[in-house]
Amino acid sequence: MPSHPSATPVQLLILEAFLPFRLSVLSNRISSAVARLYEDRFDLKLPEWRIMAILGRNPNLTASQIVDISRMDKVAISRAVKRLVEMGRLTVTSDPDDARRQRLNLSDTGWEIYDQIVPLALGVEEQLLADMTPEERAMLDQAVTRLTQAAAKLD
Repeated sequence: MPSHPSATPVQLLILEAFLPFRLSVLSNRISSAVARLYEDRFDLKLPEWRIMAILGRNPNLTASQIVDISRMDKVAISRAVKRLVEMGRLTVTSDPDDARRQRLNLSDTGWEIYDQIVPLALGVEEQLLADMTPEERAMLDQAVTRLTQAAAKLD
């Protein structure tokens, strides 16, 4: 193993055991598999589906609100919204309280796609959790919730 150039010893970072790296790899693997499913069948990229999923549960949001909920990059959200509007999957209306703000909603076509994807998304989740007991699933849910809260404190 090569030595560290510093004169003082430092702790090594074992990336494969580093929780943020492990979570990122896991997320990337799952997201890639899911993205292929959405792209092949519905011509949707992952950010576009995430926007549709958010609006399916929380209609009438602005792009900024979607950024806050998803923690996705502002530019990625903007591009995805533009493409979804061009494809006729989202509608855009002016906010009655502030005409500079635009409210986003699923169009009829967007809802049709949403209704087809939700069972597929839930099926992927079920596949991921299939080998876990109900107790393990509850523990995982609790751990993810606590990690999310801890991460929010880092912001």
